[in-house]
Amino acid sequence: MTNKIKVEHLDFYYGNFQALKDINMDIHQNKITALIGPSGCGKSTFIKTMNRMFDLIDGTKATGSISFDGTELLDKNLDVVQLRKRIGMVFQKPNPFPKSIEENVLYGVKRHGDVPKSEWDELVKTSLKKASLWTEVEHKLNQSAFSLSGGQQQRLCIARALATKPEVLLMDEPTSALDPIATAKIEELLEELKKEYTVIIVTHSMQQAARISDYTGFFLNGELIEFGLTKTVFSNPTDKRTEDYITGRFG
Repeated sequence: MTNKIKVEHLDFYYGNFQALKDINMDIHQNKITALIGPSGCGKSTFIKTMNRMFDLIDGTKATGSISFDGTELLDKNLDVVQLRKRIGMVFQKPNPFPKSIEENVLYGVKRHGDVPKSEWDELVKTSLKKASLWTEVEHKLNQSAFSLSGGQQQRLCIARALATKPEVLLMDEPTSALDPIATAKIEELLEELKKEYTVIIVTHSMQQAARISDYTGFFLNGELIEFGLTKTVFSNPTDKRTEDYITGRFG
């Protein structure tokens, strides 16, 4: 099993508040890792440490180590623009830009400026295909992204993230704003994407974690209570608190 990201003794602070406490976790390549736990337990904060989104918030501090293919992500001198190209992110609510479908896909590519213009058309097509959206939009690439349904917009955001050719995809509750049909489409899509990418997904749905993930981490009050193979965590948890959460006794 190849480790893509190794997290060791990670502590994270918003000012004086400690949001993450001594987190240790191995993220395996080409697997889906689900993070579960009640609201405010540190799941979203945890994935934001991996692409240094917290740099955008004043007064935050991370200590410990996050190693990504041997590169230390908490290094002050790290090029975060390059990092965010390699570790893409999809948010809870679909957030397409007020541009055409095509311009949305090319947004990051144009910012990084490392793909020749002659390859843009092919890249748009490939990214939309990977996001299972191409057949629905191929004849209206110049239309506004806002003309798409919620589920289509979320798949467009996935295509936008894939266009910069990341190695890891962070997803913060990507289906929480979607109906069951759109949710099922994204879950099917994730099964395909893990062949090429390493996926980390924050979800409030225990059923979703059980359905689609290979590994599950259970967070509570900023601590990682339990982490392991999804089937083991769900069928035979080692910690009483995990069992209580999964069976609905609290949370």
